[in-house]
Amino acid sequence: MHAVDQDEQAFLSQYNIHDYEVPLTSVDLVIFTVRAETLQVLLVQRGEHPYRGWWALPGGFIDIHRDQDLEATALRKLQEKTGVLSPYLEPLQGFGNKTRDPRGWSTTFGYFALIPSDKLELVHGAGTEAAQWFPLSAIPTSLAFDHAEILACGVSRLRSKVEYSSLLVHLLPSQFTLSELQRMHEIVLGRTLDKSAFRKRIKDGDYLEEIPGQQRLGSNRPAQLYRCRPDKSTVYFSRALGERQGSGSG
Repeated sequence: MHAVDQDEQAFLSQYNIHDYEVPLTSVDLVIFTVRAETLQVLLVQRGEHPYRGWWALPGGFIDIHRDQDLEATALRKLQEKTGVLSPYLEPLQGFGNKTRDPRGWSTTFGYFALIPSDKLELVHGAGTEAAQWFPLSAIPTSLAFDHAEILACGVSRLRSKVEYSSLLVHLLPSQFTLSELQRMHEIVLGRTLDKSAFRKRIKDGDYLEEIPGQQRLGSNRPAQLYRCRPDKSTVYFSRALGERQGSGSG
């Protein structure tokens, strides 16, 4: 922590941040889940100007009295909209210019979150008329502010990261089968995966563990249930899904 000497203390005691014009500062969330076999994102309908009645990503202004940092703002807004306390949350990037918000120069910090569909409890608070999950194929043509750009960035980041990581375990319940995990990847990536290659990848990643005595009963033979190892909730691979060893472009 920075040590403040007497000269700096004197300077800070008379400094007024309001002597300078500052941009509006907020956090916006791209919140993903999988429902009805489709990747979906949460949107809220704005109840106030600007863009009253338009669909937008959930988010809001930083509360300098309540939020210790940007992640605290993101988590607070996430809990307000979904009732979830601790999902997978990752910074996306910053967006800012003098035209994205008609109220004035503004900047927002984008985050994306992954929430299992069994943990959803949608609410909508002050300033919004509704909260609704939208399949990516049914996103409204126009979103408020630059939220279409932020959403596109979030989708691109998610799909890119899924190719090289175990990220999608965060979209599943705490217990799942290997077939359910593979299906989750196929839904998000939009393509079919080879079963044997996928299971070899899971074995190589060594981030799952069997749940002793627990199986999923179905029309076929019972399937073993797995969970994430507590020390390896997210692992990264050296090759993309479906990429064979030694098939690099170099």
